[in-house]
Amino acid sequence: MSRTVVIVGGGYGGSAVAKALDPEADVVLIDPRDAFVNSAGSLRALTQPDWAANMFYPYDQWLRRGTVVRDRAVSVDPGGVTLASGWRVEADYLVLATGSSYAYPAKPTSDSRDEVLDDLLRTHKELAGSERVLILGAGPVGLELAGEIKEVWPHKHVTIVDPAERLLAAFPAEMREDLHRQLDELGIHLRLGTGLTAPPATEPGQAATFTVATTGGEEITADIWFRAHGVRVNSDYLADGGLTTRTPQGQVPVTETLNVHGYDHVYAIGDLTDVAETKMAGYAMQHAEVVAQNIIAQLRGEHPAATYRPLPHPMILLPLGPRGGVGQLPTPDGPAVVPAETVSAYKGADLFTGRFTEQFGAA
Repeated sequence: MSRTVVIVGGGYGGSAVAKALDPEADVVLIDPRDAFVNSAGSLRALTQPDWAANMFYPYDQWLRRGTVVRDRAVSVDPGGVTLASGWRVEADYLVLATGSSYAYPAKPTSDSRDEVLDDLLRTHKELAGSERVLILGAGPVGLELAGEIKEVWPHKHVTIVDPAERLLAAFPAEMREDLHRQLDELGIHLRLGTGLTAPPATEPGQAATFTVATTGGEEITADIWFRAHGVRVNSDYLADGGLTTRTPQGQVPVTETLNVHGYDHVYAIGDLTDVAETKMAGYAMQHAEVVAQNIIAQLRGEHPAATYRPLPHPMILLPLGPRGGVGQLPTPDGPAVVPAETVSAYKGADLFTGRFTEQFGAA
């Protein structure tokens, strides 16, 4: 029986599928990077360069049998993947796991570990010499970035601007009130319900003093700024329609078994899917478990029965540095707001480093 499983994308979901299927199938993992990157650590790596190496888990250290192809997919059809190099990889099973892109530094832009570290160190030096920081976007990324900056440089003046009227509007008032309290204690200045009349004249992450005006008429002077908004689904390689038709958001329609509609041997996971939930690494890894179970069943000649159903309530772990933060987690009685101590224990203290060292650490 043919057993080649081609996984396009080696992020949270794709790497988890590859790891789970490595003993069971002939895995081919396609990704331009030289390592699995725990991008949840990017913001701490920016503020604490000595910590940055904890983000990386080279594919060749934990994929024992499988093959890693450092390349990009430019087209996918039911039989395989065509790469930017012109090479074609034939597949018996396909898993699409290309995720999404986000503004630097939340997600690195380079495919090389050494280049990512160089980029972060260079931006760290720019940030270290800047007293006034402007962050555009008060979502989880912007808030977490502000917390990491204040952890290292409590004296810096940090301002966050966002057109939204409320922080984390989908979550309970109890959690949002605690978030505001912690931000106030850290001295982080919020400007909600307003935007900028024009973007800063400088590039993000580069130190240079500037002044911008908000739509509310306020002027803000800062020495450096960062963009913390704008997710883009990585699905351009599906634009030719050789496999499926994307949604207007660039996502892939999937069934409850996470099959791409119309195929029993093609799956999609993570941010790429049209599953109605907030796009988070934790959900991508849950998708990976379902897909791995289904492919293993198929390899054994069994019916794939694992299904994925999104939670009815949003969940979040939002650290503000290693000790602070807010969160909401599932319990048998429904979603529960958790204190900063729980956020720290689950995520903030090490940003999942322990978890991924166990899962993707060197063999």
